[in-house]
Amino acid sequence: MNRFMRILVFFDLPVKTKAERREATRLRKFLLNDGYHMVQYSVYARVCNGMDAVEKHRARLRNNLPDNGALRMLVITEKQYESIDIMLGNLTQADESFQCEQLTIF
Repeated sequence: MNRFMRILVFFDLPVKTKAERREATRLRKFLLNDGYHMVQYSVYARVCNGMDAVEKHRARLRNNLPDNGALRMLVITEKQYESIDIMLGNLTQADESFQCEQLTIF
């Protein structure tokens, strides 16, 4: 039986030069095209069905690492991810449409 796992990717990339910004954009586009969603700036997450899928995506991340910067990958269970506590300060009009992504399993 496979357990649903959540991969969290955290990264810090230099963006001072045009080439560095291009590399940062390339990584963000890769993550979005590979099924990740942005949790907050420089933090992305995706659901995987078991550790085999996690290892597949670990290899894909390694193959798409930028030359500079740091990338961290944290794997937690879906149950652990569900216990996330989202704390927001005073909302502005722009923040009112905040939505939280949830996994639905039928």
